[in-house]
Amino acid sequence: MANGKQGKRHAARSGTIDWPGTLLKGRPRQHKDLLFHQRTRFPHELWLVIVDASASTRRHQALSDAKGLLAQLFDDAYRQRARLALLTASGNVPTWQVQGLKASTGLRAWLDGLGAGGGTPLLAALKEAGHWLATRQKRFPAEQQRLVLVTDGRVKEWPVLSALECPGLLIDIERGPIRLGRAKQLATELEADYRHIDELISV
Repeated sequence: MANGKQGKRHAARSGTIDWPGTLLKGRPRQHKDLLFHQRTRFPHELWLVIVDASASTRRHQALSDAKGLLAQLFDDAYRQRARLALLTASGNVPTWQVQGLKASTGLRAWLDGLGAGGGTPLLAALKEAGHWLATRQKRFPAEQQRLVLVTDGRVKEWPVLSALECPGLLIDIERGPIRLGRAKQLATELEADYRHIDELISV
C-alpha cells in the first residue's frame, strides 16, 4: 500500500507504525521490519476494512486467526487516531459497523462476538464500499484512505470488478488441502496488494 495511488511514501524511522504497510512485507519480527508514518505528511487517515464472515470462513480456524489480526489492526488505528469504516459481509446483505468514526476500544467487544455464518455478500459489500468511499472522497479530498479486505475469496463467480479509489490490501484467509485460490484473482482485479494470512501470523 506504500506504492498505491497516493504515491510512494518516504521512509521514516520513528513515529506511529504504518501497520497495513508493515503487513505487506510479512509478519514483523524485528524493529527494523516496521514501517512508520511520517509525522506531518498525512494528518488524517481513514482505514476502510471489509471482513468476510461467511460460513466458509469457519474452516481451519480462518476467521479466528483473522480476528486476532484485526484486533491488532484496530489497536493500531486507535493509537494513531485514525478513522475507521468497518463493513462485514455475511448473511444476505453486508452490514456497516462503523462509518468513518475514530477508532475506539469498543470495537474489541464487537470483534469478540463476531461469528461466521450465512452466505457471502462480498460483491455487494465491495459495491457498497465503493459508493460510500466515492462520496467521502468528495467531502474529504485530502484524507489519506486505505482499504483492507479480509476474505477467503469463495465467491462462485463475479463480473469484472473495478478498483476502489484508494490503495488496497487483500488478506487471504482461505485454508485447507483444497483451495480455490480466488482471493488472489480478486486482489488482481481490485488492484490491491495480496497477502495470505499464514504469512502474517505465527505458525
